Amino acid sequence: MARIELTHVTKRWGGFYAVDDLDLLIEDNAFVTLLGPSGCGKTTTLRMIAGLETPTTGKITIDGVTVFDSDAGINIPANKRRVGFLFQNYALWPNMTVFQNIAFGLSNIKEPGLSVTPEGEIVRNPDAGGTPRKLTKEEIQRIVARVSAIVKIQPFMDRYPGELSGGQQQRVAIARTLAPGPKVLFMDEPLSNLDAKLRLEMRSELQRLHLSTGSTFVYVTHDQMEAMTLATRICLISNGVLQQYDPPLTVYNRPNNTFVADFVGNPAINFMNARGTQQADGSFVLKLLDKYEAVFTPAKPVQSEKWYAEAEKEIAAFEAKVRPAEKTNKDVPFNYPVHMVTDAPDSRVPDKEDWAVGVRPEFVSICDDGPIEGEVFSAMPTGMETTVRIRVGNFLLTSVVFGGITYKIGEKIRFRFTGDGATLFSRVNGRLVCTGTVEMK
Repeated sequence: MARIELTHVTKRWGGFYAVDDLDLLIEDNAFVTLLGPSGCGKTTTLRMIAGLETPTTGKITIDGVTVFDSDAGINIPANKRRVGFLFQNYALWPNMTVFQNIAFGLSNIKEPGLSVTPEGEIVRNPDAGGTPRKLTKEEIQRIVARVSAIVKIQPFMDRYPGELSGGQQQRVAIARTLAPGPKVLFMDEPLSNLDAKLRLEMRSELQRLHLSTGSTFVYVTHDQMEAMTLATRICLISNGVLQQYDPPLTVYNRPNNTFVADFVGNPAINFMNARGTQQADGSFVLKLLDKYEAVFTPAKPVQSEKWYAEAEKEIAAFEAKVRPAEKTNKDVPFNYPVHMVTDAPDSRVPDKEDWAVGVRPEFVSICDDGPIEGEVFSAMPTGMETTVRIRVGNFLLTSVVFGGITYKIGEKIRFRFTGDGATLFSRVNGRLVCTGTVEMK
């Protein structure tokens, strides 16, 4: 349906950069989630693509058509971009039936070369010429029948919004958005008003809707679970700057930096400060948890000095970007959490022998022959799994144990780090160095 490209798009108010030099390519029929904490710039990005917000500089194209170009003075209004909107507030007319709500915008469409298939799909052929025409009542009925069938709302066409549940109202809003045949469907946290069970059901419905419509979906959320389960690609933003743009499992398993690693995943990743050097065989010998010596073996060869040289070059290039105004919302290093029983901040300035090791909770395996000793700080069973917080000296690590297993607080246990999904970050710049395995000596 539509390929979207953003080139050097910036939105600023004075020195505050809501979106800072964003380059983004959204492929046709993609389901992209714009993810990040509140105030990171994700909704601003969505609104700029949709035409509801004017970028300060940059260029945006939709389906090969330039809809904004600051240099050429192009800014096509939202109602001319053939896009659909679905927001947190469904904005249904309370005095109209479901049918009337879905059909409301169709009567305003007036274009040359407009037709409707027997199945109720709008066909546009602007090159055909001729006089602009409106849709007939019969054509509108066919369109409404098609989109209501997609979202399974046909039995309620004569009801009013106040007679529907929250999930049913959401389906009506989706059908109304689909009816005019948009190239792109924009959604800004559309499930946040629903309860947890209904949100889960609607995620499944949105996945199937994306498949059945073949449209390009752009979805804003701060809920990383929604982003992981819905998206074909996640665009993770912080302070207006793109942090990572990859498929969900790539973002989860190979995060670009400590911010991405911490933001994605529930329960959150375990961070451990480490100090050590790379050996001749490519492995890193590190001191972990104050008293343990560990060997981090990269999954793919990496040479730390060469890696640092390349990282410093990229950082220098980003910092050298010419901005018309100084950025007041400074880009500061992410202060990743190292969980402790009592706070013991490390005030020393990190150097190139300081690292952060990240281990996901599912790779903290409790076993009788584990090389690390700890005690159960808390245990939270949910039936399918149990989340266990383990105290090792002053440090707290989180483990997920699958199955109906319970632990007593204060119980002595042993564990090890398993799998090859551990991550090694530089504490100097917070960037990912490599993934690999962690084994205790």
